[in-house]
Amino acid sequence: MSIADRNAQTIWDGPLASGHGSVTSGSGALGTLDVTWAARTEAPGGKTSPEELLAAAHSSCFAMALGATLAEHKKEAQRLAVSATVTLDEVDGKPTITTSHIVAKAQIGGLTSEEFAPIAEQAAALCPVSRLFAGAKITVDASLETS
Repeated sequence: MSIADRNAQTIWDGPLASGHGSVTSGSGALGTLDVTWAARTEAPGGKTSPEELLAAAHSSCFAMALGATLAEHKKEAQRLAVSATVTLDEVDGKPTITTSHIVAKAQIGGLTSEEFAPIAEQAAALCPVSRLFAGAKITVDASLETS
């Protein structure tokens, strides 16, 4: 039995280069998001892309995993700011998602940078989206910030 099932739907009209689509999430939380090939490979122009949606999923998942890992170490963050950059590159002539780079900045009292680094690595291993991306290169740049 699964913990959760979530869904989204995309409706696409026209050919890849000049066509357009819209993505809606099953929960309705995302509203309707417009997608185009140009938004994916050139300037977004107010539209989204699968890579942007994956970056949103990875950053939010990593933040939750980091919070859970900190709790295991009896620590609590005052604030976590996590961003993800997902890269679409050409590999063997095909568009391929090759990397996801996480930048995590944390405000946590009573923790040194040396103690924080392995906790961040544990969070990367715990994050279900990181595990989904297991074939991709995932990098984490985690640092503590002073309040």
